[in-house]
Amino acid sequence: MQFEQPIPVQWMADFTGAEIRGDEHQLATGINEIHMVKKGDISFVDFEKYYSKCLNSAATIIIINKDVPCPEGKTLLVTAEPFDVYNKIVKRFRPFEPASQMISPTAIIGENTTIQPGVFIGNHVTVGSNTLIHPNVTIYDNCVIGNNVVIHSGTVIGADAFYFKRRKDREVQYDKMLSCGRAVIEDDVEIGACCTVDRGVTGDTVIGRGTKLDNHIQIGHDTVVGRNCIMASQVGVAGVAHIEDEVILWGQVGVNKDLTIGKGAVVLAQSGVPASLEGGKTYFGTPVDDAKSKMRELAWIKRIPELWNKINNNAK
Repeated sequence: MQFEQPIPVQWMADFTGAEIRGDEHQLATGINEIHMVKKGDISFVDFEKYYSKCLNSAATIIIINKDVPCPEGKTLLVTAEPFDVYNKIVKRFRPFEPASQMISPTAIIGENTTIQPGVFIGNHVTVGSNTLIHPNVTIYDNCVIGNNVVIHSGTVIGADAFYFKRRKDREVQYDKMLSCGRAVIEDDVEIGACCTVDRGVTGDTVIGRGTKLDNHIQIGHDTVVGRNCIMASQVGVAGVAHIEDEVILWGQVGVNKDLTIGKGAVVLAQSGVPASLEGGKTYFGTPVDDAKSKMRELAWIKRIPELWNKINNNAK
């Protein structure tokens, strides 16, 4: 998320109660997770194994729970609870805005776009031209829908990320990490019925131009789906995945978080993808493997009783 105007780091320290280490004259231009930070951004870290990655990232201002040496050119905001400080900043700069009507007066709707009865369009949404939104679609605040898009009934665009921090010492153990990102649906996309495309935590979840989604598909937060991809029914993609152009995911494929599926890859139905895949190949199974190799493996598994009987007969 980018701020409307740069915010002095001293103001941030006063607002959050954090202690400043390093350059006290920095300006914060946005707040982002570690995998997408750029110069001027605030990021946060509260696990020691991620300290080095965050401290050496592009982030200019880092909220951290340990008083460590400040890298040159950066500012640290030291606090016992970086997670809570992050949420406080999000609430201040991307507060929840209750809806007053089904289509917000702040929404921008393009020419020749058809919005069927029962559609909800939230605050600060942009919808392009020649787009068709079928009944009972919900589009949350700040989302972007392109031109020539079709969204079928019951789909939700821009719901919050499924992102929680566990607090084992509390009765209610899971604290929600507030989402301030967007969902961006590019031109010429078609999304089937009863799909969900979650917003980014701080950045964008993107469905690339020309991609087609079947019914009952889940796209997790901060995932980027490339151009001209196809996903069949009941595909589930976890957060921060990168699906490159022209990928095909057939029915009930499950994709893990933080991975890349290369351009032109095909994953056959009911497969599980736990790690990154090279493009231009066809995969099958759980965990996935080259489809032909996996089929041969299954053929040999079916022969296990036959081989076992042969071994027993030869031993007699």
